[in-house]
Amino acid sequence: MDGFLNIHKPAGMTSHDVVGRVRRALKTKRVGHAGTLDPDATGVLVVAVGQATRLLPYLPLEPKVYLATVGFGTATDTEDASGQVTATADASGLTEEALRSVLPRFVGEIAQVPPMVSALHHNGQRLYDLARQGITVEREARTITIHALELVAPPSLGAGGAIRVTCGGGTYIRTLCKDIGEALGLPAHMATLVREAVGPYALADAIPLEEIDESKLLPMHEALGWPLLDVSDADAAELKLGRTIQLTPPFAKPEGVPEPCEGGGGENTCAALHNGQLLALLRYETGRWQPFKVFAG
Repeated sequence: MDGFLNIHKPAGMTSHDVVGRVRRALKTKRVGHAGTLDPDATGVLVVAVGQATRLLPYLPLEPKVYLATVGFGTATDTEDASGQVTATADASGLTEEALRSVLPRFVGEIAQVPPMVSALHHNGQRLYDLARQGITVEREARTITIHALELVAPPSLGAGGAIRVTCGGGTYIRTLCKDIGEALGLPAHMATLVREAVGPYALADAIPLEEIDESKLLPMHEALGWPLLDVSDADAAELKLGRTIQLTPPFAKPEGVPEPCEGGGGENTCAALHNGQLLALLRYETGRWQPFKVFAG
């Protein structure tokens, strides 16, 4: 039982809670997820089952798309709606034009200071653990990439506005909402968050927790999206032992892949299939295919 699930995470559950539900539903312990969603957030959560957990570092998981509601006029210590209020201001004068005018500042490569409630480490401790103790530490700004920032709904009575964010990994949407407020001279926080897409995984295709079953698993090689190379029984036996294989035309390269190979794992990589199942990840070097990750089968 190996593959991936695109799950629509509901509000009120941690990502770990979802993993637990998958374990119980599929009666297996080997389950992991790609990219944590906060308990109050909803949307796409990619879950790996069985040997698919070994593929998580190679999965196409960008860009990410979020729909967020910004609460203008109120700042919180967690930068979202679950935190304690730290500042308030009258936001009734905020206009759509003013909000639109600051959004371009946040597109492209920008510096962002991670929030105290993040899972980053500081002297061996998670920042969120320090935050729970009431401790605040200095954090270095990190460079993140926001590919697109769209105003979906204008502020309603100055109280909020919905934005769609297309971004790279490591982006904190709650901090983005706070920073947009600061650019307008207003306290602000992230009021709601929906993850609409993670790479090719879209919310429209996500399944609710109640529908989890083995038939919904996306095969590992399909989720990976790399060039595929079918191998013979003899070559499969060699790959299982970690040995290189050398193929002769017309099987020297995966069909449609130029020299050097351009796969999801970088140059000269592809996925080997045997009897329709993912057997190994391969790297092409000096005329031979070298396995660098082999799966039981």
